[in-house]
Amino acid sequence: MYVLDSSAFIHDFHTTEQTATIPLVREELEDESAYRYDAMEGSGMHIHIPNEDTTEKVERAARESGDLDVLSDTDVRLVAASFELDATLVTDDYAMQNVAEKLNVGVEVIAREGIDEQRHWKYQCQGCGREFDEEKDRCPICGSELARKNPS
Repeated sequence: MYVLDSSAFIHDFHTTEQTATIPLVREELEDESAYRYDAMEGSGMHIHIPNEDTTEKVERAARESGDLDVLSDTDVRLVAASFELDATLVTDDYAMQNVAEKLNVGVEVIAREGIDEQRHWKYQCQGCGREFDEEKDRCPICGSELARKNPS
């Protein structure tokens, strides 16, 4: 089974496998991609609402990987749905791919290349330049804001 992100509808993803998605994806779509969603729902696509325990598990994994601040509620719930359904997540979103990999959820990409490796983001102070492994509201040294930094 495939769980479809909005990019699957935008790029007209086709499969003979069973498909599923969540209601929040429909809200992100316009024009032809919205019609594709409606047509697939009408032809048997499963609409899944993940439970809150799984959603919290995905949020914890995203917090640990440093991806939580860039994931929308829709993104988190799509990963949760994929986890619950033991399905492959179809997305081009790198942060979603990173969190899915952390949770051993399979990913298939559509229009881009997938991630090569899982990342654990660092955070760098915008004032003093110190780096931290964990996300904080502000730098504990100088009080400036922190920004997510590519660890490579």
